[in-house]
Amino acid sequence: MAKRDYYDILGVARNASDEEIKKAYRKLAMKYHPDRNQGRDGAAAKEYEEKFKEAKEAYEVLSDPQKRAAYDRFGHAGVDPTAAGGFAGGQGFGSFAEAFGDIFGDIFGGGRSGRSGAYRGADLRYNMEITLEQAARGFTTDIRVPSWDHCETCDGTGAKPGTKPRTCSTCGGSGAVRITQGFFSIQQTCPTCHGSGRVIADPCGACHGEGRIKRNKVLEVNIPAGIDEGQRIRLAGKGEPGLNGGPPGDLYVEIRIKPHEVFQRDGDDLHCEVPIPITTAALGGEVEVATLTDKVSITIPEGTQNGKTFRLRGKGIKGVRSAYPGDLYCHIVVEVPVRLNDKQKKLLRELDASLKEGGAKHAPQSKSFMERVKGIFTAE
Repeated sequence: MAKRDYYDILGVARNASDEEIKKAYRKLAMKYHPDRNQGRDGAAAKEYEEKFKEAKEAYEVLSDPQKRAAYDRFGHAGVDPTAAGGFAGGQGFGSFAEAFGDIFGDIFGGGRSGRSGAYRGADLRYNMEITLEQAARGFTTDIRVPSWDHCETCDGTGAKPGTKPRTCSTCGGSGAVRITQGFFSIQQTCPTCHGSGRVIADPCGACHGEGRIKRNKVLEVNIPAGIDEGQRIRLAGKGEPGLNGGPPGDLYVEIRIKPHEVFQRDGDDLHCEVPIPITTAALGGEVEVATLTDKVSITIPEGTQNGKTFRLRGKGIKGVRSAYPGDLYCHIVVEVPVRLNDKQKKLLRELDASLKEGGAKHAPQSKSFMERVKGIFTAE
């Protein structure tokens, strides 16, 4: 029977990446590996065994760059050592064995560990929401973090006081066992002790054999001045405790900044809208503007238009890694008066008539706009 195409076996495209090929093989191996199908017998067991061998052969070729190139060019003949011009050599098997061991470390749930079975504790993340003012000036606060902690009843052993864990007889305390199948062997996590190398016959009543208990812990966190949205603070060793004497993980405090009623932050710079009366925009004057730390006055020139931006140097935020503070950008919003009484409307109409008598000099932007519009209709 002719061999099936290796790409079809793994269910990937011919231009699939190495990661896609590995992922496809892992999925098939999880389904067809003999250790996962020990309850099957007869024709079903034979079928699964053949499918596993087929997937393994396809992965062995496609995971090796040289073999894959030969296969893409010559097909099965390019990777058959017995065929003329076929690709031969022992290096391909070595590369496959290494990848195979890595893949089945994932399949059987075994993270690599030393003979002690010690594992590093998990890292934790804590989302902290702060105000823009707090981010600008920095502060110190306490946080309450739910986490695993060392069990004081059994002193972290997981065994009932007065007893001790015994060495696992299945793996001899190594936490791993080696399985030989055909011409290769793989190492997997010990199914008896689950990689710890120890078996607890009489578990601790407080932690139920875990060696740690769930509780809230209070930690002090120093938020540096200038911290920005999404930045993280690492508290080394404040994550979950390790297992079997392993080191603890870390705690990462991730910053979220609440929306501000006045300011919008852009890096070290701040932006805000400053509404001014139409009379101030026309006649000019002084306007008081708030910053994060104080109040300042800006001079509005006569004839200021809506959208004009004033830059106040050094009135932004000094970032964590910045040498100087950013700037504050004030965007002018000319406010049109509303709910006018009859007298006010009359005055505005008189002003409007007076402005029209003065010609286009009072409204240069309107004149320019009308000239551009006229040009559209007169263009050939």
